Amino acid sequence: MVKQVHLAAHFPGVNNTTVWSDPAAGSHIEFDSFKRFAQTAERGFFDFLFLAEGLRLREQKGRIYDLDVVGRPDTFTVLAALAAVTEHLGLTGTINSTFNEPYEVARQFASLDHLSQGRAAWNVVTSWDRFTGENFRRGGYLAQEDRYERARTFLQTVNELWDSWSGVSVVADKESGRFLSEAGPGRFRHEDRFFDIEGQFNVPRSPQGRPVIFQAGDSEDGREFAAQGADAIFSRYATLTEGKAFYEDVKGRLAKYGRSRDDLLILPAASFVLGDTDAEAEELAHQVRRAQVSPQTARNFLEQLWNTDLADFDVDGPLPSFDPAVEGDLISKGRASVRQLAKDPVALANEWRAKAEAEKLSARDLVIEVTGRQTFIGAPATVADRIDEFVQQDVSDGFILVPHITPDGLAPFVDQVVPLLQEKGVYRTEYDGTTLRDNLGLKYP
Repeated sequence: MVKQVHLAAHFPGVNNTTVWSDPAAGSHIEFDSFKRFAQTAERGFFDFLFLAEGLRLREQKGRIYDLDVVGRPDTFTVLAALAAVTEHLGLTGTINSTFNEPYEVARQFASLDHLSQGRAAWNVVTSWDRFTGENFRRGGYLAQEDRYERARTFLQTVNELWDSWSGVSVVADKESGRFLSEAGPGRFRHEDRFFDIEGQFNVPRSPQGRPVIFQAGDSEDGREFAAQGADAIFSRYATLTEGKAFYEDVKGRLAKYGRSRDDLLILPAASFVLGDTDAEAEELAHQVRRAQVSPQTARNFLEQLWNTDLADFDVDGPLPSFDPAVEGDLISKGRASVRQLAKDPVALANEWRAKAEAEKLSARDLVIEVTGRQTFIGAPATVADRIDEFVQQDVSDGFILVPHITPDGLAPFVDQVVPLLQEKGVYRTEYDGTTLRDNLGLKYP
């Protein structure tokens, strides 16, 4: 049976994925950018728009790291506004389970589901660093081993609140004076290690029953969390070998939770670069990568691994000959990737030196290589064939596309690749239903 391709669009936020210095780039804060981006995605029959989260401005050497896009509007405000200017597009927001409370998150997403008539989705994430936590009342108070335990009980509690209106509807019968079908909905009581709450949830059952649940973590705990209760995963494995391994691993975990393989969608983030020919696209992709990794960005990235001030380092030469500093505070704060770099920085530096020497790469070229995320590069027909191949081979169930130019970088894909996928019969020509669950083919709770 031929699988249908699912597509979504990620409006990139606080990072250097988007080339904000390009003359074609627009604002990352003004609503018109989000509106144009969302309406382009809807024109291409995409399943949803995806917003990530940044809870604190990143810093390097004690200063705001302004080589990335800096600043991000509030997720719920943006998504609620987009609900009014779109009709079918799903609205997926990343909201942290470490620093929020179940009642307010349940209320916000249930409200968004009502306002959008069944298009809300929540990407459940955790936060690991005390630096980000300083913005919140409790600070970075959770040990790493507790983050997913809190996330699990957080999601369980939110589901209980959403289900507290199950079987009760708003009838609003003016003649009889009866407003609800049953009396006393919304009562809840939840007590565990993290939450001890009791009260009455005040938002009626939303169109999807429960908004769609996404998960984005890649750790062992993250994969189990997704297999147990998520509807979809926002993963980083968009290549053939790694993608198939991740797909099989996570789908294989579903049975022990009484779930089928169709109950969880795997949707990796993927970038793209199009050209009139494959060769032209390759050349353009090279230019894009050098714009994304400027000399200053390369130098700052190396500082994150070496944990050392490299202000006078020449990135057009070889990598630093000395080893990274393994003690002391991290020179960069607020990036999740820094935690990975800090696990064994000396071993990673040696690995990079070997790669740079074997491939004759300068320090900047090496950074471009190891941070590259360009998944689909080529003429539109090449990209359409590749996407279809990956989905049919269970690399994923579709992709969340991240253009390097916002808000208009998505339009070439919609105009040139989507029609080719439709001709193949692997992509919709109209929306399947009225809710995000309808369009993703997910069960209703």
